[in-house]
Amino acid sequence: MGSNASDRPIIGISTYVEAASWGVWHREAALLPTTYVDAVHRSGGFPVLLPVLPGEPDLSAVDGLVLAGGADIDPARYGGRPHAELGPTRPPRDGWEIRLLRAALDRDLPVLGVCRGAQIMNVALGGTLHQHLPDLVVHRDHQPEPAVFGSTKVELSPGSRIAEILGDHVEVPCYHHQAIAEIAPRLAVTGRAGDGTVEAVELAGARFALGVQWHPEEDAADDRLFVALAAAAKEVRGDHRA
Repeated sequence: MGSNASDRPIIGISTYVEAASWGVWHREAALLPTTYVDAVHRSGGFPVLLPVLPGEPDLSAVDGLVLAGGADIDPARYGGRPHAELGPTRPPRDGWEIRLLRAALDRDLPVLGVCRGAQIMNVALGGTLHQHLPDLVVHRDHQPEPAVFGSTKVELSPGSRIAEILGDHVEVPCYHHQAIAEIAPRLAVTGRAGDGTVEAVELAGARFALGVQWHPEEDAADDRLFVALAAAAKEVRGDHRA
């Protein structure tokens, strides 16, 4: 893809809402790890950050969407009660990202959900979450310790969109203590870890709507998911210009 920004599809990326420090300041901020920005840019997209806002999102200027990782989702969103190991939640962000997803799907924009983003996809479409995965798998390999990524081997369903991109097997960086439980009616599970954890989902009939439980932005040597997202978003950009 060309280096000119006007040739690149615009990829919106949802942002965290966290207390952050920079310089002499310690304030609430809309922030995002630069690994997401770098991955989108390396893959041919033009990254634009989408902060949490009230009301309905206007995605008319966006060609694709990344739902980024982050805090645990409020279990009230799927009718659950808080688990003792539930981490801090960000309910306004939950609501905003659900609205982002619905707006993107209404326009058939390409969507990539990353970790929490895959969980948002499932919850928004009617699914539920396991609030603390170690209760089920009796290990902590998916989140070895604070701020340390684990490594997970994932088997992908032959013939699925994600297998077309990555092949039938992949080893990926991960960091999560929650996971998809009951799958949403419109989603299909297309990847699992060896312990049965749902690792990939996709929405049939959509131009491009994939969710992965891992963190592809953390592997700078493998941008294939972001390249596929940018390619699908470039089709949307072409449609806009036609």
